[in-house]
Formats: sequence, structure tokens, C-alpha cells
Amino acid sequence: MKRIALLGATGSIGRQALEIIAAHPELELVAAASGSEPIDGLAPLTQVGGDLTELLERARPDVVLNAVVGFAGLPATLWALERGIDLALANKESLVAAGDLATTARRRGGGRLLPVDSEHSAAYQCLEGRDAETVHSLVLTASGGPFRGRSSEELADVTPAEALAHPTWNMGPKITIDSATLANKGLELLEAHFLFGLDYDRIEVVIHPTSTVHALVRFRDGAALAHLGYPDMRVPISFALTYPERDATPVPQLDLAAGLTLEFEAPDLETFPLLGLARRAGEQGGTYPCAYNAANEVAVATFLEGRLPFLAIAETVEETLGEVDGAPARDLTELVEADAEARRLAERTAAAA
Repeated sequence: MKRIALLGATGSIGRQALEIIAAHPELELVAAASGSEPIDGLAPLTQVGGDLTELLERARPDVVLNAVVGFAGLPATLWALERGIDLALANKESLVAAGDLATTARRRGGGRLLPVDSEHSAAYQCLEGRDAETVHSLVLTASGGPFRGRSSEELADVTPAEALAHPTWNMGPKITIDSATLANKGLELLEAHFLFGLDYDRIEVVIHPTSTVHALVRFRDGAALAHLGYPDMRVPISFALTYPERDATPVPQLDLAAGLTLEFEAPDLETFPLLGLARRAGEQGGTYPCAYNAANEVAVATFLEGRLPFLAIAETVEETLGEVDGAPARDLTELVEADAEARRLAERTAAAA
């Protein structure tokens, strides 16, 4: 029996995780948390808001599924990693903002880190058991979001409702906007660097509109392995929660005989600069990735409130990155300070847009 603590129980990932847990008798939900919505009775231990590590201390789970959105999920990630407790991570911001701190905590704790993002789960499965020396590079795929193929001029008057209409994935509002700007792929690029220990020049992003191929790994002999499947988050959630068993899910098998077209193209970095900004932040290191994440969270929230134009999301992030000092954080306190400073600068920039 695996004792599961589910953080972010009312979001898209959380709801699908509950479905997976209910279908597997060997999984037991012992604790659940939400940001603001009531969840009384969902699990023996529940919490709305507050310090998630307090809930985890009481629950003592075998697996923590961290599906909290944003920087708020970081303390729970560090809690699990420090204690060697298996972490099913859907909160990519944890590694983006605290990559070095999280990597050190993981090394000390010795537990498993199982990515839940579809692309990182796919890469994990393609890389599992492989000698690092045989790996040439990693390719992450992006659907391109609802605005693939449009020019900057065509995006000037985009509304939140239009940006929330994702063509292939059903996700929460923040992640959906990130997909529309390609910031989500920028965050995944940063996360992949820390998950798999690959330099940024060995991580490529390509546009793949059908979201059938979730990731590819190229090897030094010229071969490439790809992970394919219908776009359904229940697959990576189940993989992480039932690992290493790979239990069944209700997701249908890919029907190759029905016809399958695999198209790939380079991302438009001019129209969607947030992907390039993420790579630059990663290469600069220190707390620049933290600032990237913080500024993007502020800008997306302001856009969803109708107070910031769509194109100004990237402008806000770029200006913020130009103002922060990006010095490395020696501990969580310094990282929180860097995050707060980036948010303050981003809020000022967004207000002036």
C-alpha cells in the first residue's frame, strides 16, 4: 500500500490524480490540500491554504504528489526531497526557481523524483536505465498553443478567453496561458536541465501540434527514442504514482492503423520570446530562473485580470530579468527574497504597461 499526499487536489492534475487513486486499491490517499476551495472529507487529513509542510509532517506519506501551481509549491518539494520521500512532481516551478537547492536536497535525501509533466515523464522513461555517456540530447515537444502561426501584430488584441482555448490539452488557467506564450515550454526547458543534468545546448524544443510525441532522446550512435501516446495527463500521473509497476489506465491505445501524421517545426522565437528568455535565464544561472518564473507569474495573473496586454507578458518578464542582479541563493530564505524582489519589479513594470 502506498500512502499518497496530494497537494493541489482541486486543480486539473489533482482531479485526475484522484481518479487514478480511486481506481487502484494499492494507493491510499492519506492527505490532501487545496489553495482555497473546501475539501473536507476528501482524505483523512485535509488542509486549505497555509503551510503545506505542516500537513506533510502529520501525514508522513510514502509519495507526495505536488500539483500546486507556482512558487508556492516549493517548500513541499524541498520537504520531500530532504527526507528521501518519493516526489511525484507536477510543480515545475520548484525546480525552475530552486534548481540548485532542490538538486542538493535530492542528493542528501536520496529519494526518487518522478516528473509528472507529460514531456518530462516521457523523457524520464526514454532515459531510464541508460548510461549518461550514451545520451546526445533531449527534445521536448510543444503543441504551439492556440496562437501557433500567428504574427505579433495578430496577437496585439488577444483576450484571456482566446488565450485559454488550448487546442489539445485541458489544463488550469495559468498553465494554459503559459502554453499560449510558450513560457510553459521555457519552464520545462529549465526543469529538464535540473532533472536530467543536461546542459541547455543539449535540450531542444520543437513544435508538434498534435501532442502525440511527448519527448525524444537522441543517442550518440544516431538513434532516437520517442515516447508517443494520446495527450492525456492520466498516463504520466499513473506512471508516477504506481512506479515501477506501470499499472493500467482507461486511456486508449494509440491507433496507428487509423493514420498518424507526425509534424515538427521550429518555434517562432520572435513572436513568442518567452522561450528564448527562459533559455537565457538558465544559461545565466543564479536566481535568474527564479526571477523568470516570478515575473511570468505576475504578468500572467495581471493579463488574466484584464490589466495587461498579451504581448506585454513577455515584455514584463524581459524587463524584470534586466533589472534583477541574479545572484545565487545560498538557502531558501535568500531564494524567497529573490522571488519577492522579482515580483515587485514585475508588478511595477506591468502597471506601467
